[in-house]
Amino acid sequence: MYKKRNFIKIVSLSFFSLLLAPYKFAFSEIKKIINKNLTKKQKEIMFNEGTERAFTSKLLNEKRKGFYLCANCGAKLFSSEAKFDSGTGWPSFSEALPGAFKTKIDYSFGMKRIEYHCANCGAHHGHVFLDGPTATGKRFCNNGLCLLFVPET
Repeated sequence: MYKKRNFIKIVSLSFFSLLLAPYKFAFSEIKKIINKNLTKKQKEIMFNEGTERAFTSKLLNEKRKGFYLCANCGAKLFSSEAKFDSGTGWPSFSEALPGAFKTKIDYSFGMKRIEYHCANCGAHHGHVFLDGPTATGKRFCNNGLCLLFVPET
């Protein structure tokens, strides 16, 4: 009797998993390397949800007007008008351009955070926190290696 019950449980769970598999696949995040010239560190951050060391980004002190693009696919993500100095050691922005990112909840490091990825290529960029100093109340904390800056002409 015990073996029969376990067999029925296993078959039922397997069948249920088969029913859910297409949905999981359909809604899984699509990540694709488009820029073949990405460094090893950029790939680690963008495709394995890594983080660069604080205060190492060349973009921290960038003050010119322009746009910040995804280093992988070139999609426009932020305007320089949204950039501010958060003191955290990573380029920070009060808002992203409309439709630039998709978000998901990240429970790593023992806390709940909102992680964001490029809506075009799926590359990880950073986390958004609700402690920003502007009217949006948001702080998009971005890995500088994931961004390209294009100055306004």
